Amino acid sequence: MERERLGSRLGFILLSAGCAIGLGNVWMFPYRAGANGGAVFVLFYLLFLVIMGIPVMTMEFALGRASQKSPARLYHTLEPKGSKWHLHSYAALAGNYLLMMFYTSVSGWLLKYCVATAAGDFEGLDKTGIENYFASIKADPLLMIFLVLFVVVLGFFVCSFSLQKGIERITKYMMSALLVIMIILAINSCFLEGGSEGLKFYLVPDFEKVQKVGLLNIIVAAMNQSFFTLSLGIGSMAIFGSYIGKERALMGESVRVAVLDTFVAITSGLIIFPACFAYDVDVNAGPDLIFITLPHVFNNLPLGRVWGTFFFSFLIFAAFSTVLAIFENLISCTKDLFGWSRKKASLINCILMFVLALPCALGTNLLSFVKPFGGSSTIMDFEDFLVSNLLLPIGSLVFVVFCSHKFGWGWKNFIKEANTGKGLKFPEKIRPYIAYVLPVIIFALFLLGLYSFFVK
Repeated sequence: MERERLGSRLGFILLSAGCAIGLGNVWMFPYRAGANGGAVFVLFYLLFLVIMGIPVMTMEFALGRASQKSPARLYHTLEPKGSKWHLHSYAALAGNYLLMMFYTSVSGWLLKYCVATAAGDFEGLDKTGIENYFASIKADPLLMIFLVLFVVVLGFFVCSFSLQKGIERITKYMMSALLVIMIILAINSCFLEGGSEGLKFYLVPDFEKVQKVGLLNIIVAAMNQSFFTLSLGIGSMAIFGSYIGKERALMGESVRVAVLDTFVAITSGLIIFPACFAYDVDVNAGPDLIFITLPHVFNNLPLGRVWGTFFFSFLIFAAFSTVLAIFENLISCTKDLFGWSRKKASLINCILMFVLALPCALGTNLLSFVKPFGGSSTIMDFEDFLVSNLLLPIGSLVFVVFCSHKFGWGWKNFIKEANTGKGLKFPEKIRPYIAYVLPVIIFALFLLGLYSFFVK
């Protein structure tokens, strides 16, 4: 079966960026920046993006393009005979399913919030009222089932068309709309009365805050964010590498995707921090910032209903771009594994994904008695832990070792593939860093992630 191809380089960049751009950018990045001193966090984030994120992304692209396979089969093509690297294929595939098992629920919340904001449901509610509204969404099993079903069916419906006519075409429109809405929101937020203090907090380093928060804490948080924002370690990027030709070297493409991903993250802060300072909202509000605090801010803004609808539309586009990219990964993997057509793979995965997503959708209502980590933990917390704290860092470590050592695919093979074509080349002389230092950094990040999760 001839492998499908993306229609353009722009499609490849937007699809890859769409996979990376998600709630990690527009939800996690602002509140992590707020909790870790603002501008100093941003500076370290950019540093680690360059020395960690871009190299690993380039490796994923190279593995996909060299093998011309999905993550489910790439090791079978590239690994030395008799080795067991392909065992990671199944962990990578499981990681994509696990990610969507809880990501579809969060996407459903955003969909409901966008409709509710446009309908004026939040008008007149104070912060407690909005908190109760959010709780009522999660407590309603039928609503949660409907929202998840809608996200899953719509996502696989788009992906069921050919690669160019389905996901590539929709993602181009969706990402363009995302960027336009973000810029409009950022401009409006920056000109709010009192918003300049938010810009100062966000963009001007304050080293007194470094002492207060702790430099090590800021570095670890920035390292974590720069790594996980690109969804590396489960083959999410490798699939798009398999859909492109050899015209461009892959380091330059990774830089472009990372720049677009970072633009969205940085601009999210330009939207959120001026608004928080203008209305005296705690920037350390954590995940509640999106679902509880900001709707309260929009209630107090002139034309707040309009701006709130724009904001949650932007969040939906960000989340759904990731949903489409991961669904495409699942379809490609099952096509490679079982020889199914795109339509058949889409239908079977749609049914399977809906069933797998039900425990999380019901985890805050009918299954709320299930507390994997005790206390107030939910099924979503457990699924997120498996992906973020285990599969992403361990998978990235496997990719790095596989590409940099001769008992894997090997450095020469990786460099040859990564540097084929025009554009920015991957520097060959940094092999000692890639082969020995980067794995230590990733493993340390893995251990720190476990420590921070269990020792709070």
